[in-house]
Amino acid sequence: MKAKDIITLTWLPVVVASLCCLSPLILVLAGLSTVSFAASLADTFYGDYKWIFRIAGAIALGISIVMYFRRKGICTIDEAKKRRTEIINTVSLVAIVAILGYIIFLYGIVEYAGVLAGIWGTSH
Repeated sequence: MKAKDIITLTWLPVVVASLCCLSPLILVLAGLSTVSFAASLADTFYGDYKWIFRIAGAIALGISIVMYFRRKGICTIDEAKKRRTEIINTVSLVAIVAILGYIIFLYGIVEYAGVLAGIWGTSH
C-alpha cells in the first residue's frame, strides 16, 4: 500500500472527526460568526458531542476502507478470506495513521489555528 492510498483513505474521516472544533473555526474565518459564538459552539461541540463526531469519523473511515477494497476487487467473502492478511494489514495501518492524523490535525493544527483566531485561549 502506497502513502498516497493511505492519505486518500484517511483525510476525509480525520476532517469529519475534527469537525467539533474545525466548524467553529471555519465559521469565524469565513466571517459568518463572531468569535464569542464560535467559542461557545466549540465548547458545546467538544464538550458534549465530541464522541458523536469521533464515531462519525470512524464510520467514514470504515466506508472508505470498504470502498478501497471493493475497487481492488475484493467483493465477496471468499475473496476476503483468500486475502485476509492483506486486509488485516491494510486496516491496521490505516487505523493507526487515521488516529495519529486525528491527533495531529485536531490537537495541533486546529488547536493552534483557533488560538491564533482568538476562538479559545491557550488551552482548549
